[in-house]
Amino acid sequence: MYTLSDFPKPNYISVNGITLEVFEAGQNNKNPIVLCHGWPEHAFSWRYQIPALVESGYHVIVPNQRGYGNSSRPSEVSHYDIEHLAGDLVSLLDHYGYEKATFIGHDWGASVVWWLSLLHPNRVDKIINLSLPYQERGDKPWLELMEEFLGSDYYFVHFNQKPGVADTILDANTSQFLQNLFRKSIPITPPQPGMMMINLAQSKVAAGEPLMSDQEMSVFISSFEKSGFTGSINWYRNLDRNWHLLKDVDPVIQQPALMIYGELDQIPKGDRLSEFVPNVTEASLKCGHWIQQEMPEQTNQIILNWLEEQDGI
Repeated sequence: MYTLSDFPKPNYISVNGITLEVFEAGQNNKNPIVLCHGWPEHAFSWRYQIPALVESGYHVIVPNQRGYGNSSRPSEVSHYDIEHLAGDLVSLLDHYGYEKATFIGHDWGASVVWWLSLLHPNRVDKIINLSLPYQERGDKPWLELMEEFLGSDYYFVHFNQKPGVADTILDANTSQFLQNLFRKSIPITPPQPGMMMINLAQSKVAAGEPLMSDQEMSVFISSFEKSGFTGSINWYRNLDRNWHLLKDVDPVIQQPALMIYGELDQIPKGDRLSEFVPNVTEASLKCGHWIQQEMPEQTNQIILNWLEEQDGI
């Protein structure tokens, strides 16, 4: 059983005009690897990966990204676009004196890592992403496409069209929302009417099984009770801004990449992934969305085996 005392203590680092709460381990190693969490998560979601990576010789750097935990939460929505999020990670490398690093991302963190690799390719050595494959930039902005295919109640769209509505409901039901969201062994069911995240926040009944212990869950609950959800939701409110910012960027990622899917995840696999990430290796685990927390040992093994192959060890 993982205990909270096993997790590194935070450092507070000034980067890119803000302060990031950063957890690190293996500081004596000179082989940096940066772990980027998703939504609505926390650096603590990588608790099972940190010791395995340290043992393999990595300096493991795990920020609570802007809007999360005790990191800065700017009030301006545009301060959560990809230029700012990628800039935070580049500035973090500068702080440690690293030219480049391997980056691991899950969920929204995976999007940030993909886009970081496009905007700052010389700062990214290798890529490992979980759950969310590379998203092709088509002719239509992403939110317009989502509304067209998934409707106005789809939570990405709702977050943008009704600012503040979901934030208020999630803030008022933080514990219930997170406990209903962080589940495993969830049966596949048709989408329910209404906005998914609001439904989860207001539901007294949860599908599946709890993903983590009450002690682990308390880290996420206490963090969001303190920060609220607006900063993290503002990442969604920059989706079309990011689409415009990436307009003139070469969309092909050349770095070696590992993509890990959860076979029971609602996010579909990337059927054209190798067209945009030609040096990609794909792997799957029989689990849901919270891959590295649901199957930590198997996730670690896939990651470490791939890293060994890449480094020729």
